[in-house]
Amino acid sequence: MNDQIFKTPIEYLKGVGPQRAEILKKEISVFTYGDLLSYYPFRYIDRTQFYKIKNVDPELPYIQILVRLKSLELLGEKRTKRLVAEAIDDTGEIELVWFQGINWVQKNLQINQVYIIFGKVGFFNGKAQMAHPEIELFNKQQKSNGNLMLQPVYSSTEKLKQYSLDSKGIQRLMVSLIDVCLSEVDEILPTYLINQFKLFKRVEAIQNVHFPADVNTLKIAQNTLKFEELFFIQLKLLRSKLLRIQKFKGNIFSSVGEKFNQFYQELLPFELTNAQKRVIKEIRSDTFKGIQMNRLIQGDVGSGKTVVALMTMLLAIDNGFQTCLMAPTEILATQHYHSLKALLKDDFVSISLLTGSTKKKNRKIIAEELESGALSILIGTHALIEEPVKFKNLGFAVIDEQHRFGVEQRAALWKKNVTPPHILVMTATPIPRTLAMTLYGDLDVSVIDELPVGRKPIQTLHLFESQRLRMFGLMKQEIAKGRQIYMVYPLIQESAKLDLKNLMDGVEVMSIEFPLPVYKISVVHGQLKAADKEFEMQRFVKGETQIMVATTVIEVGVNVPNASVMIIENAERFGLSQLHQLRGRVGRGAEQSFCILMSGEKLSRDGKTRLETMVRTNDGFEISEIDLQLRGPGNIEGKQQSGLLDLKIADLTLDQNILQEARKCVLKIFEDDPDLEEPEHQILKAFFFKKENGITLDKIS
Repeated sequence: MNDQIFKTPIEYLKGVGPQRAEILKKEISVFTYGDLLSYYPFRYIDRTQFYKIKNVDPELPYIQILVRLKSLELLGEKRTKRLVAEAIDDTGEIELVWFQGINWVQKNLQINQVYIIFGKVGFFNGKAQMAHPEIELFNKQQKSNGNLMLQPVYSSTEKLKQYSLDSKGIQRLMVSLIDVCLSEVDEILPTYLINQFKLFKRVEAIQNVHFPADVNTLKIAQNTLKFEELFFIQLKLLRSKLLRIQKFKGNIFSSVGEKFNQFYQELLPFELTNAQKRVIKEIRSDTFKGIQMNRLIQGDVGSGKTVVALMTMLLAIDNGFQTCLMAPTEILATQHYHSLKALLKDDFVSISLLTGSTKKKNRKIIAEELESGALSILIGTHALIEEPVKFKNLGFAVIDEQHRFGVEQRAALWKKNVTPPHILVMTATPIPRTLAMTLYGDLDVSVIDELPVGRKPIQTLHLFESQRLRMFGLMKQEIAKGRQIYMVYPLIQESAKLDLKNLMDGVEVMSIEFPLPVYKISVVHGQLKAADKEFEMQRFVKGETQIMVATTVIEVGVNVPNASVMIIENAERFGLSQLHQLRGRVGRGAEQSFCILMSGEKLSRDGKTRLETMVRTNDGFEISEIDLQLRGPGNIEGKQQSGLLDLKIADLTLDQNILQEARKCVLKIFEDDPDLEEPEHQILKAFFFKKENGITLDKIS
């Protein structure tokens, strides 16, 4: 096979050229022949069925009708100029309208000719209408060549359309491409897997996913490519895990020492749950094996992941190692710093915070203490993985909120010590099972599936704008009991001014409803200086103010057990996991807590599902699955995943069975033939020798 052909720059394909190539690169990241070949259709149109005009309905998808053209008329002037055609069949009449490309249509259409029209039907003044239909002359003799029965539809953009690269234009390029390079496509799956799962050979799958002969063939082609895609993700992840176990030794934490025991017996402010104890035991057993640990802790909001992380850090310190905790934002890192300081006595262990805004003088002190080994726990943002940060002996690293960090960042922590540190990954809200299998297939997973004793489930209400007085009533009741309240406004990235206006309007309404001196309000938003923000937050933490009005999720990332109400304005603008994370800011004391979701009267279908789900359940694992169905994996796993989940055809919500089968196969292969030495696995071994286009193995984990 000539592998080079797939690396050919896209401008050399017939029908592309430099200008179109530039726009293909910018708009849909198609740089080479190979990129275009894996740019799959997102749906298909059945061109085998013709409808009659009397049977059309605005609910129908794109359809085709055989009509005779009765009249053509140019109406309106300047902006309202349009070409209107009357067309008929033996059951009725339909109006065809064009607002653009009028000259071309006028030139090419003839009255009394029979045409196939194709498009979406609407109704205007009770009459069937089709705007900008695809239209072609009907020819009984002509075999359907190029105009397939199942026509592929490719995703396009406005800019691509300006270069005649709408779905049809991309389809034409695909015809040229398949002519040139289909014969060069090599098989990458072992034959026994193709036979076992009744898949197509790769050549057949690619041909039929772009130009399927019929529905059944299309289904097999799609299944083949989905299996292949998910199989190789698992193969990379599990092989990387295997290599890691073979290649890297891990530090052994042989003793449970003084710090761990003292903290557990004297400082721990509450009883650990059985789930927390189980997870600590799992980590303990990992650090005993002499293999570098990579473990993911899955737990719901407020399930006590931080305490588990802290206790395992103390285990490392007792064995003579330094530890670090890395969070994705400065606010979260600062919050971790304060909550760990609060759990530990002042001189119990040395602990420091390093973020982008740490002053130079303090950085110098931290650097010296790290290198001498005097500093035991360093908490920070990605500043921790920058070059100048040198540890004397880093043995244990905790990464919070993993899916904001790319796999390269995980790898960078490894280089901070001769023997790679044990790595513990924590996520703020649970990750759906399929996503965990795909993103963290190389990690062992622990689940904290119970909440601390005495926690009452948070009661969630959804109120419309018209029920605002009820919300005020509940707030006053809770404040009278001595409780505090969060009020969060959404942040629309594009419009900082509008956000601030929404927030300030909110503050104005609140100060009329909750006047001084009886009520006091803290206001926190992105435009405030760090010192002012800290001052306002501290007033709330100390209980000097009863209400905190804030923009953005993270800015309410303070832990105030006395806060019992979370009010989320415009709740329909938030994603499900975001809503669930916000809700987790309350319910941290033993009192009954409330979450009030305020929304406008009009809700989209997804918005309605999100709010109904929040009211129905407090279970983060269930919420994460629904969130995945609503948003798709791309938005959940975060953009920094280094292309690991750049799925071209598989869909984690719909293809869970295929993913599980693929993972099962890979596990079996590595169990029977870990070094891929068997003749039937040479094809897989060859896959690893090729320079990977996306992620190379050394980058994973």
